[in-house]
Amino acid sequence: MSDLNGGREYDPDDDHAFPDERLNEILPQLLTDPEVTTLLEAQNVNAVTRKGYNDHGPKHISIVRNRALRLYELLKRGGCEFNGADEQGLDEADEPVIIVLAATLHDIGHIVHRDEHAYYSIPLASDILDRLLPQFYDTPNAVRVKAETLHAILCHHTEETPLTKEAGVIRVADALDMERGRSRIPYEKGGRGINTLSSQAITDVILREGDGVPVQVEIEMVNAAGVYQVDNLLKAKLKESMLEEEIRIVAINTKSDDSQLVERIEL
Repeated sequence: MSDLNGGREYDPDDDHAFPDERLNEILPQLLTDPEVTTLLEAQNVNAVTRKGYNDHGPKHISIVRNRALRLYELLKRGGCEFNGADEQGLDEADEPVIIVLAATLHDIGHIVHRDEHAYYSIPLASDILDRLLPQFYDTPNAVRVKAETLHAILCHHTEETPLTKEAGVIRVADALDMERGRSRIPYEKGGRGINTLSSQAITDVILREGDGVPVQVEIEMVNAAGVYQVDNLLKAKLKESMLEEEIRIVAINTKSDDSQLVERIEL
């Protein structure tokens, strides 16, 4: 994955620390599938229009998918071994496929309701996977990829504990969409809740190789409100993700005169 712009976008032409041929075969079809693209637009209606929450539409999904792949890339570079695909008898090349499918479909349950949406995502994603995966896998392997994808989708919420590192990547990546653009829609509509105000305080999130750990997440903020996103949301997602020892989080207040208390925080 390119390190330009902090590795923000997955580039299929880059050299990666994992087998990418299978992912690069499936990804274009996933991104252009009419049902998937419509679901990603429709899922924002309940979340934003009706409930006034932060963005959960196509932009959020794109950010989560790219950050999940960035996390996965850095973890693989750092020698982290993943267990989900392996324990199903699948190949290493199936790990990024599971991650991309789960990142793309994890929030589609919002079309039913914002509340408990992770559980509604399961049957909806199951139908899509039943249609999509047989184009790339035989039946036994399609079932196994589906199983791991659904597990990762369910565990992006903190109510369920990830049993695979692939699921842990989705859980953490979901929380890494925290810059001020995430709250643009409710903020412009007058939303001033803590989720909106805290994400407005965060200006940048960068993922890079850490010193002594595979991943360092650097979060730049302009005032203390951003601490809520880091401490209450990201920290909760990292807990029991199976990746706690692999990821270091550093939050930096770029306007240190605003509050000396949050000039630099490490988790």
